[in-house]
Amino acid sequence: MKCLVVDDEALARERLVRLLDELGEWQLSGEAASGEQALQQVQQLQPDLVLMDIRMPGMDGLEAARHMAQLEQPPAVVFTTAYGDHALEAFETQAVDYLLKPIHPERLQQALEKARRLSRAQLEELQQAQTGSQRTHLCARNRGNLELIPVPEVVYLQADHKYVTVCAPGRQILIEDSLKSLEQEFSGCFIRIHRNALVAIHAIRGLEKDAEGHHCVVLAGVDERLEVSRRLLPEVRKRIRAGVV
Repeated sequence: MKCLVVDDEALARERLVRLLDELGEWQLSGEAASGEQALQQVQQLQPDLVLMDIRMPGMDGLEAARHMAQLEQPPAVVFTTAYGDHALEAFETQAVDYLLKPIHPERLQQALEKARRLSRAQLEELQQAQTGSQRTHLCARNRGNLELIPVPEVVYLQADHKYVTVCAPGRQILIEDSLKSLEQEFSGCFIRIHRNALVAIHAIRGLEKDAEGHHCVVLAGVDERLEVSRRLLPEVRKRIRAGVV
């Protein structure tokens, strides 16, 4: 059985690797120092288990695990943490195992035995139980691989039947999140301009009318002009005039 160790602290990774070696039941497939690296390693190495720290700079462990759950064969995940706070209650409620640092061999052995696959729904509930749990990336599965776009690079989100198109300069991906859930999660980053579109507040450059007289928003980094609905036009204008955008 192969295991990937993920922690932004080198000493923590070294300790886990040593403990795994002493237990002798798991083969180390690799190490990663961030959530982004962990996703790359999981796709390349296809480990059976990921031992992953929760609090890491950038993409944290919960978000990385949530993206991993989109793979056709996601690994089992056991979280590690140095913080005995309310988040641990959420893990126990959801029957997700975790290791409290410093990690003891007996506890690691128990966690390895309990390791199991996590559903996307469970990971979403875990992430919502955290404070400041807003994702740093949006993720789509493309030909069996995961494709990520950092949220600060996203210019707009547009609903397309059961999918949402995520647009950034020079690239687009399709994700299965609903526009409503994205609006709730990223309320401070995006504003709704139409029933089927959210735009990044930082990307708005102004308004202009198209050939048919519809008001459209001008966005930085893309050529597209997205129509603003009459109902939402006053709020968009208000934000532009107030300099909020």
